[in-house]
Amino acid sequence: MIATPRQTSAAAEVTRLKLKRKRSHRASAATILLILVVGIVAGCASRSKAKLKEQNAFLAGQNIALMQQQAQADAQTPGVTVVGPVQRPRVPWVAGLTLAQAVATANYVSDKDPQQIIITRNGESAAMDAKVLLNGTDIPLQIGDVIELR
Repeated sequence: MIATPRQTSAAAEVTRLKLKRKRSHRASAATILLILVVGIVAGCASRSKAKLKEQNAFLAGQNIALMQQQAQADAQTPGVTVVGPVQRPRVPWVAGLTLAQAVATANYVSDKDPQQIIITRNGESAAMDAKVLLNGTDIPLQIGDVIELR
């Protein structure tokens, strides 16, 4: 039997569709492989991020526990309290402790000098201009004093 031009063109179309389907299967397989590889890499990254978050949470808990222990130890030892922008608000008592020593030990962290200092002793407060301290006048403290830096 002799193929007509119409049959030849139909056969060519069928062949073309079969090849296209094979290519699309290859593309689909490649796409699936790519998705799997990306998923595995993303899974590793997710596990790494989860592990990092877990470690950070553990360290944060450890830091909180240490700060609580330090606060308990500080509360049990006599000293003075410094309120304001300081790193260490509880200053342990030493004989002859002065206002300047207490502020230095508390580690004042503001980039501006304080304007006013209020000392509270036995429920009574006395305010003073901070320039007095900055000019060299020092004041002796007593156990339990509260110093507020404004």
